[in-house]
Amino acid sequence: MPPPMMPLSRWLRSVGVFLLPAPCWVPLERWLGPFRRPSLVYRGSVLGAWHSGRCWCQAWTEEPRALYSSLRMNGDQKLDVYDQEKEKFLQHFPQIVSVLTEDDMKCPDTGDAVARLREVLEYNAIGGKYQRGLTVLVTLKTLVEPRELDADSLQRALTVGWCVELLQAFFLVSDDIMDASLTRRGKSCWYQKPGIGLDAVNDAFLLEASIYRLLKFYCREQPYYLNLMELFLQSSYQTEIGQTLDLITAPKGNVDLSRFTEKRYKSIVRYKTAFYSFYLPVAAAMYMAGIDGEKEHSSARKILLEIGEFFQIQDDYLDLFGDPSVTGKIGTDIQENKCSWLVVQCLLRASPEQQQILQKNYGQKEAEKVAQVTALYKELDLPAVFAQYEQDSYNRLVALIEQCASPLPPAIFLRLAQKIYKRKK
Repeated sequence: MPPPMMPLSRWLRSVGVFLLPAPCWVPLERWLGPFRRPSLVYRGSVLGAWHSGRCWCQAWTEEPRALYSSLRMNGDQKLDVYDQEKEKFLQHFPQIVSVLTEDDMKCPDTGDAVARLREVLEYNAIGGKYQRGLTVLVTLKTLVEPRELDADSLQRALTVGWCVELLQAFFLVSDDIMDASLTRRGKSCWYQKPGIGLDAVNDAFLLEASIYRLLKFYCREQPYYLNLMELFLQSSYQTEIGQTLDLITAPKGNVDLSRFTEKRYKSIVRYKTAFYSFYLPVAAAMYMAGIDGEKEHSSARKILLEIGEFFQIQDDYLDLFGDPSVTGKIGTDIQENKCSWLVVQCLLRASPEQQQILQKNYGQKEAEKVAQVTALYKELDLPAVFAQYEQDSYNRLVALIEQCASPLPPAIFLRLAQKIYKRKK
């Protein structure tokens, strides 16, 4: 029996090596060689079960929040993993451009068009945070042992990451035209550049087509090629359905505040943003790691769509209350009659008189009308509402990860949640 007054978890740790912290059993892992701990339990080595037993006992003998606080602290120490991989990711971009353009540049019939493709790639794929693309690489490295990732595997991971970034660029070029936006990533939107205009529609198609050329060039011989192709096609469809919901909910020149419900907002966000921004890069890495089971993908999707909703609500808040010198864009949600989180929250809290103010001024481009809506948001203290939401949402995400992550490493999801928590851009 455990000595009196000693917590059960401490006593179990004192008698079982499998309960020791990771640094204590890592040397054993190296020494045992073929019995090494795999990335996922179901790959099935001795230390894999050993490690699972340690986590299982800790989960059942300690307060679950304490366990996840420990995971959060470990995650904080690794938050720079994206920064560590960023230079390698950017260094791969010239190779992406080369594969997409060099051979065709020599063709006299299409040389000018391919030169335009190069310009489109270099202007629109560069300048973001690269979080979506980096997530492919970071997640794959979490799922697969380093010794199993040779140079070719890493090159494919970098390429698939850039495919995610090209999908993002395709959406942004198109979205900026539809929203009549002015700036993106601290510079003029592509269609706003002299001589571009609505030709940018075709340029967006070029960005999308480049994704499938890259997947074919780098991944056609891999067992996960079909899964990646279907994943990217499904991501495009989901996002375009979300954009359709966004457009028909708030048509230009027709302000109907009754359309702006929480239910409709959540539908727009999940389809338009969450799927391609969070599920796509993680799912791509899962397929590349050989994880194609519906159970694992369903659990990951459940968590990642929640993270995506969290992310979009932050985006809506920063559209108005963010610093354009930091966010890189001038927000236009009020002027464009957007079904944003802020207007939905305003409608939930506004008095009849305040709703009249919103009705008269929302979806109008005049600066004084935008100022009236902004003043109303501040009067209803929506910045404080957002701050409370952000904290509560983060806590819910941690609980959801605790519940649903297994058998995937929780760090995959915790890193993403921490990466966007209290972001400024």
